[in-house]
Amino acid sequence: MSLIVRAFPLHGSVEDLDAFAAALNTDRKEGADLFYRQYGVSHESWHLQETPQGPWVIAVTAVDDSAAAAATFAASRAEFDNWFKAQVLLLTGINQDKQPLGPPTKQVFAWPDERRPDTLRP
Repeated sequence: MSLIVRAFPLHGSVEDLDAFAAALNTDRKEGADLFYRQYGVSHESWHLQETPQGPWVIAVTAVDDSAAAAATFAASRAEFDNWFKAQVLLLTGINQDKQPLGPPTKQVFAWPDERRPDTLRP
């Protein structure tokens, strides 16, 4: 399992981001559940961070195989996937057909608690 952390600049409004997140928890919940499970995702959370350069969305995802999931997602033309990609493009300017994992990131530090068996490891 890998942990993917991505930061997206928010070009849309916070209200539009909230509406996207709300749709994933209500009207599109069934599609969201299928969407995440088909890519081997066991957890995803989004965090809004206000910066001097404007708001950013930080997404944290636990996924079985990030490379395989990214390739499959980028190539997908499924209705839900296309809707999801369109929302991300509208809100952040990131085209997930070209950057399925979002802007590139590099882990610079990790501290796993070696005493805990449930700790995510790099």
